[in-house]
Amino acid sequence: MTTPYSHRPGPDGPMAPPPGCPAHGMTADELNSPGRSGQDSIGPTLDGLAARGLRRLYGPEAENDPMGLYEKLRAEHGSVAPVLLHGDVPAWLVLGHGDNLHMTRTPSQFSRDSRRWRALHDGSAPPDHPLAPVFTWQPICVFADGADHERLRGAVTDSIARIDHRGVRRYINRYSNRLVNEFCRDGRADLVSRFAEHLPMMVMTQILGMPEEYSERLVQAARDMIKGTATANESNAYVMATLTRLVKRRRIAPEEDFATWLTEHRAGLTDEEVGQHLRLVLIAAYETTANLIANVLRMVLTDPRFRAQLSGGHMTLPEAVEQTLWDEPPFTTIFGRWAVGDTELGGQRIRAGDALVVGIAAANVDPVVRPDLNASMRGNRAHLAFSGGPHECPGQDIGRAIADTGIDALLLRLPDIQLAVEEHELRYAGALMSRQLLELPVTFAPRPPQDVTGPPSASAAVPRPRWQVDSPRPDAVRPPAEAAVPSPSEAGTDGAGAVPEATGMIPEQRPEQRQEQRAVSAPKRAWRAVARWWRGH
Repeated sequence: MTTPYSHRPGPDGPMAPPPGCPAHGMTADELNSPGRSGQDSIGPTLDGLAARGLRRLYGPEAENDPMGLYEKLRAEHGSVAPVLLHGDVPAWLVLGHGDNLHMTRTPSQFSRDSRRWRALHDGSAPPDHPLAPVFTWQPICVFADGADHERLRGAVTDSIARIDHRGVRRYINRYSNRLVNEFCRDGRADLVSRFAEHLPMMVMTQILGMPEEYSERLVQAARDMIKGTATANESNAYVMATLTRLVKRRRIAPEEDFATWLTEHRAGLTDEEVGQHLRLVLIAAYETTANLIANVLRMVLTDPRFRAQLSGGHMTLPEAVEQTLWDEPPFTTIFGRWAVGDTELGGQRIRAGDALVVGIAAANVDPVVRPDLNASMRGNRAHLAFSGGPHECPGQDIGRAIADTGIDALLLRLPDIQLAVEEHELRYAGALMSRQLLELPVTFAPRPPQDVTGPPSASAAVPRPRWQVDSPRPDAVRPPAEAAVPSPSEAGTDGAGAVPEATGMIPEQRPEQRQEQRAVSAPKRAWRAVARWWRGH
């Protein structure tokens, strides 16, 4: 791991220097003069570095080759590098894996309260800044610390815990097949615009309790609002108006959905707090999962080793998802953290009110933790794809489920799918927080649509290609091939689909009894297996 830290936190209070501070009123040049004590060991302040010109986290270089930019910054500055955000506002980009973990796990030094940012007070980050939807303080858990964070975050995590994961997988399967039905006859499709961009929004609107609000406009607004575009504020307003209508409906007519659980939580969230947290969950889950689906599919279609591991059964789809979270995380960065007081991180002088950016993609390839980038990371979840510390993404398992279940359904329907262009022709759009694959054109043999309104016919099963694998839950255990599947009345299930085979409690039978039972109940067992699969069991 990285070398030990020598942080020197300042007071947890206002950002103004304490009375009598000799540095009060000094210019950036005076603070950065060679004669200043500690200058050689810690380095100049962010303002002093910005005056000399810094690399931008926006513009052509950042958008076309973000990983190349991160490595240049690592070579020039080490594990914490000064950069410029939109409008040339200075900030720190944290590149080291260990430095990111320390920053995200130490809210007493690095707060999520954006009101501490000096750029807000000096006017360099105005209210109409392109990143305003990301950094403008709101009454939600991601901008809170301490007791406020515990109250708000508790409402979110408690509500997430109530989600029926089996039911969610049922919706994922159904929506995946519905999307495939729209292009399966064509023999070609763009898997970004026709699949990856839509599946997460279809599932999330169902979870939140507003499937009727699903639309192309909502999809595009969700993607636009975190990119720092000229229309980001307008997109944010559209999303919030949609969610505000949902909150009002649920106050009057509660349902079994995420929005209702937030409104009824014992934390006593206001309508504004509920709406803001619905936006947080919707946008975070949507953007990360849409990018993740596209990235996993690209890896399957372009990386021979990746596909060979799936083909040989050496990797399951959940493992493929996890490897992609290391190599191509959905969010490349997360903005931001704000220094509570003067401190040090990665050998850099951090002043109270400085902004810091969590460098997810850069941390995932930190040579300290990944000296060999070609080495498999199977079974290792130490990546920072979902950040870390008390603000780590609480809904990450839902995103994983949407990705691996949706991709599995797609590959089952289209087993001969192939990339329609050369890999170098694929185009990307970069933004501060993500690198989005714009298109993933593929070809395949045309196929007729399938009925997605009910359980699929057992006779219509399609043989699964050797390279395509199932994505069972880690705790799933396949029943013996010849074992009968007793009904609840025969063997007593746990009410959630578990059967004695799954626990090893199969009553011993004589050979003639087993043969007779198989002959009598084989059709019934087959239908029950299909029904359990359809319900997400």
